[in-house]
Parts: sequence; C-alpha cells; structure tokens
Amino acid sequence: MKKVTVATLIVGAFIIYSLLFSHANQVTALPTTSTSTVTSTPTASSSSGSSGSSGSSGNSNPTPTPTAASGNGGLPSSDRYKDGSYTGSVADAHWGNIQVKAIIQNGKITDVQFLQYPNDRNRSVSINSYADPQLTQEAIQAQSNNVDIVTGATDSSEAFIQSLGDALSQAKA
Repeated sequence: MKKVTVATLIVGAFIIYSLLFSHANQVTALPTTSTSTVTSTPTASSSSGSSGSSGSSGNSNPTPTPTAASGNGGLPSSDRYKDGSYTGSVADAHWGNIQVKAIIQNGKITDVQFLQYPNDRNRSVSINSYADPQLTQEAIQAQSNNVDIVTGATDSSEAFIQSLGDALSQAKA
C-alpha cells in the first residue's frame, strides 16, 4: 500500500510539474539588449516601421559594406578588422536559421546584431532571448567568434559562431 501511495505522489508531482513547465515556456519576447537588436537591417527596407519584426525573415544579403579602416584600436595587426558592417552567412541552428551582422569600428568589434534567429516556437524564443545577448557580449569581449557555447543553446551557439566567423573573415580580407 505504501508503494502505491508513493508512486501516486510521484506521478502526480510529475504531472503538475509538466503542466507548469509547459505554460512557463509560452513567452513572446524577443532578445533585448543594448548591443543586440533585431530592428536594424544592413540595407534599407521598404517598411521602415517594422521595428517589432521577428527577424526570421531578416535580410539575407551577405554583401559587406566596409568603410576605410581607421587605426588599429590597440589590437595586434593580426587581430585588426576593417571598419564597416559585415553580414555573415545564414547558419542552420536545427530549429531555425541564425544570421548575424558584425559592426566594426576602429578595427574592433563593437556590436553583433542578429538578423535571423529561431523564433517560430515559444521554446526557441525563450532560448534565444537568453543566449543571444550572452553570445554577443562574449564576441565583443573576445574580439572574435571564439566564444563559449551557451548551456541549453548549443545549436544556436554553434550557428552564431559559424555566421560570425564568416562575417569576420570578410572584415579581415
């Protein structure tokens, strides 16, 4: 009788946890930080008032828009980048695509913007709202795509590394 009671309590607790967990993931937030935005695109678009757009249909134009390099920013010559905005390739993150744009000023990465990220599922939105700002901050600190994979966002992290690596290779060329 004790085993049946304990088993019932465990199953009941699991059901309650499952119900609470499934409702907790139903968020509709976009990644928000001062360094990572989805509202800007590398080229002008036909609707300038789309600041609340999801970003999944972001601009897929991989053409860099460099400007003249201006100083090394204190970095060794091998770590310098040419100033400008460089759009990385679209990388598969299993549940969607990731594409980033690297902003280079004074030879340094000053911002990484997400042009595309998985956002068609509530779980994807939740994961990316947590991971994207961390990945951006680490890339700026490392001044490269050599960043740690965010726990729970392995696919997104690997796709970020790939897309940013492509953008930075354009900035070095």
